[in-house]
Parts: sequence; C-alpha cells; structure tokens
Amino acid sequence: MQLLNQAVVNEHLNMQAAIEAIETLLTQQAAHPNWVKAPERLVIETFSEDKLHSSGSHLSMPATIYDGEKEYTAVKLVTICPDNPSRDMPTTTAIITVSNNDTGEILAIMDGIYITQVRTAALSGIATKYMTKSDCQSVAVVGCGGMAYEQLHAVLTVRPDIKTVYLWNRNHEGAEQFKIKFARDYAQWDVEIQVCNEISEAVCHADIINVATRATEGLFSIDQIKSDAHINAVGAYQPSMKEISNDVIAGSSRVVVDDLAGSRHEAGDLIQAHAASDCVWTWDGLSGDLQALVTSELKEDTTQSKKGITLFKSVGAASFDAAVALYVAKQAAKQNLGSSVDW
Repeated sequence: MQLLNQAVVNEHLNMQAAIEAIETLLTQQAAHPNWVKAPERLVIETFSEDKLHSSGSHLSMPATIYDGEKEYTAVKLVTICPDNPSRDMPTTTAIITVSNNDTGEILAIMDGIYITQVRTAALSGIATKYMTKSDCQSVAVVGCGGMAYEQLHAVLTVRPDIKTVYLWNRNHEGAEQFKIKFARDYAQWDVEIQVCNEISEAVCHADIINVATRATEGLFSIDQIKSDAHINAVGAYQPSMKEISNDVIAGSSRVVVDDLAGSRHEAGDLIQAHAASDCVWTWDGLSGDLQALVTSELKEDTTQSKKGITLFKSVGAASFDAAVALYVAKQAAKQNLGSSVDW
C-alpha cells in the first residue's frame, strides 16, 4: 500500500490528466452504466451552535469503478471548515482510500485536498471546453478561496488564449494574495491579472465567469454580464446557499449540471430558482449533464459568436473523485511513489 501525502499528490497530478480521467469516466459510464456506482453522498452538518464555530459539514463519498479489467473502490472523507482560513488552513480537508475489489486490498491512502480542488476544477474545465467559444479572451474569478485557484488553472488549460483575468473577493486582501500566488505558481500563463473593487467590474467584460463562494443570494444580475458569457458555478453546495441570481439562470440558453441526481438535492442556486414564484426557470429547463456534453448527446455549437449565456452548475460526485484518485493510485504503483507500507 502506498501512502501519498499532499506534496506527492500535488507533484504527480496535473490538470490535463484530471480532465482526461474524468472525460474517460463519463465516456465509459455512458457506454457501460453498470461500470460506475456512486451512491448519494452522506452529508452531516457540523456543530455551529455557539460563537466559536461556523456551520460546516462532513461528507462521506464512496464509489466503485470497473475500468474494463478490474474494479476498484475509492472512498473520500471530507470535512468543510469555514473557520480554517483564519487558522491559515484550507477550508476543505480530505483523505481518500483506493482499494482493489477483487481482493479487498487497499492500494493507496492519499491526501484528498488537492484531488478535491483539481477534480472540481476539471469539471469546470470540461464544461468550458464544450460550452464556450474557442476564442475567449477574459475570465472573471468571483471568490478567491482555495477552490478558485485550480478553477482558473482549469479554464486556462482548455482556453490558453485568454489574456485577462479579473479577480473579486469579499475580502480585498484575499484577491491580492490570490493574484500574487497564482502569478508565482503558474507563471506559464501569460495573463494580465486585475483585482477589482466591485463584482460588477470583474464580470462585466468577462467571457467566462468562475464563481466559488459560500453566498446565500445571487451575486450579480443578468444585465451586469455579457450576453454570451459562460458561468462555472461551484459554490452553493447546499439548498440554503445561492450565488447565481434567478434572472441569470432563467436567462441562460443552456443550464448543465455535473450530476443529475446530486443537483436536485444540493444545487442551491437551481433549487431556489425552481421554487421561486417569480422565476420562470424550472427543472424542466435543465439542458442536461456533463456526460451528455462529452458524449455529444447534448450538442453545443461553440462556433457561434452569439450563443447566449451558458451556465454550468457543479455539486460534485464521488465518481469524479474516484476517477482522479484511481489515476493517482495507478501512477503511485507504477512509480513507487510516496511511502510503501505493509498493511
């Protein structure tokens, strides 16, 4: 069994590999639905009944994947800790186990923080690849927390011609720190990064808008964004949360989710839009899911210069974590990465 800490996972997992692992998963799942099994994840809200604790959650996320030769199980245990930034710790902590279902042998135990960030970002990268124009020039980052970092990396990976990045964060200092860190760690991207004082400044000229916040109401209206903007929304992972306004959802020509079942229970933006008496959007207006995009079941014309607003809403699913974790576990076995431990 290989023990893989965060440094090892970071070194041997790149965005393109994560995107390819998930696209392969979606293609295989479409052709062989019984090859991938991922029950709805268990979410437990953590203690928040005093002034010392903000509301967070613990998630248990198992999935099995048959790759055509063997079946594997990956289990991710996640804790979301909203107070962690003040402790100089990541908001999301996670650990993942990967085992061989033929024998039950645990192949790897790995840190799951970076895998969670990269797989979430890879989903947005895939949506961006299939739902946006190929000549996008700018992207806005709304919310500059841990998830936003790799979200931007994913968008630049599939749209490398982007020239300008606009940043907005509720805490202005957080946006400034994001700018410094991203420019340092991803110097290969030749982009101009601008920190904005207002959300409207960040989103008004953006071809692509990445949103990753814990907001409980829409952050911008449809008249503040371009008529053909694409939005990747990865926050609002509980029914009570919301970051995309009803008018943006209702005005989108395409609304795509990563997981059909999970979005019905967790996509706060869409749940609230469906329930609002003054919003015309309902679940019947959902265009489809990421699998349909990748397999061309849901066709997108990315050559049109004016195609309307498009929205990708991600809530995550255990199968996506499993696909990326399995890739890392196989690389660890081939290259003897991390620490080898007899179990």
